[in-house]
Parts: sequence; structure tokens; C-alpha cells
Amino acid sequence: MTNASPFARRTAPTPAVPRGDVLGTYDTYPEAQKVVNRLAIADFPVKQLSIVGNDLKTVERITGKLTYGRAALAGAASGAWFGLFLGLLLFLFSPTGDFSFILAAALIGAGFGLLFGVVSYALNRRRRDFTATHQVVASNYQVIIDPNLTARARLVLAGDASAAAEPVAADAPLAPPAPEPAPPRPAAAPASGPGERSAGSSGTPSGTTPDDGPGGGSGAAPVSDEPGPR
Repeated sequence: MTNASPFARRTAPTPAVPRGDVLGTYDTYPEAQKVVNRLAIADFPVKQLSIVGNDLKTVERITGKLTYGRAALAGAASGAWFGLFLGLLLFLFSPTGDFSFILAAALIGAGFGLLFGVVSYALNRRRRDFTATHQVVASNYQVIIDPNLTARARLVLAGDASAAAEPVAADAPLAPPAPEPAPPRPAAAPASGPGERSAGSSGTPSGTTPDDGPGGGSGAAPVSDEPGPR
């Protein structure tokens, strides 16, 4: 088992790709940037957005052949800017406030820049005799958004500015369904008291009236079929 060297090169961790819904896919970065800018103008929470470039590649465009003259001119220009900055600082903090400090610093910086450009080209001219610009491009760019905000973003891009301030009903969490009501229970029959009788339980046929005893009936006395004394 070998021990790792403390001087071993450590690579930076690769950032995780944002996850979410794809709001749109565009061929160029300015198109994706324009969409995000429209949402930002409408006060949309753009912190939930990400622009992801797919299939990245480096493009180096050759601008011309490098010569001693071009190397000297580029070095003098960069040195003059640096000297101008130092001369401006000296002018601001100088008690006399003489403009000659700015001019002298710019000339000194241009001289050092010219010398540095010529020496650098002399050392590298066999390996790199041209000038170029570097650019990182992608095959397409995707705008990734939080799934809870997809509907709102599409409404804003469609022209509904009020959707950026108020949440859309589709984005709100669904409420749990209400429980179904329990079926009604059948009503219980009323209990009869000790002095009450239910209809049909006394043994008397329906439609007849019982006698209440001697002298207490409600009907007339029975009529006899025999003839009476004459």
C-alpha cells in the first residue's frame, strides 16, 4: 500500500449540474440570457434558474501572425496603461498635484512593456508565432428551473406579468381530499309505555269496537227477533 504524496495535485470537485424542469433550449447563450432577463424584469424569483451549456468545447480563433513589431506594440500598450494608473495614483496623493507624474509614469510603463513584449516573443517565437483568441462555446444552452415555478415562468414569458407576483393555482400544493360523510343510521322505533298498546296488539279485529262493560257501551241494546207480548 502506497501513501499518497502531500504534494500530489488535487483536482477541484466538479460542481453538480442543477436539476429541475427544462424551461427552454437555445442555440446561443445570448438567447438564454435574454429569457432570464425577461423574467428578472418581471420580478420573477430568478435565483431558482440556471443556464446549463451542453457539449462544451474550446474555440481558438487565429487573429494573425506574431512579429517583433506587433509584440513590441502590444507590450508598450499594456505597459502604458499600467503606468497611467500608477501616475494617476501619484497625482491624487501628491501635495503639489503636478500632471507631469501621470505623463512620466505612462512613458516609463510603455518602455517596460515594450521590453517585456520583445523578450517574451524572442523566447516563444518558435513555439507560438501567431496571435489568437480563446472562447468556450456549447452546442446548446438550457434554462433549468425549479419544478414548482415552471407554470409561473411560462405565463410570464407568454405576457402575463401578474403571474410573477401571485402564485398560480397549479403550483400550489394540493389539499388532502375531504373525508366522505358517514351513511345515516336508521331511526329506532319509539318504545311503548306501560299503559299504551300498539295498534293491532289487543286481539280485537280491525274495524270493531269492544264493549266497555254493562251500561257503559257506546252502542244501542241488541234487538231481539222474538215478538213481544201483546
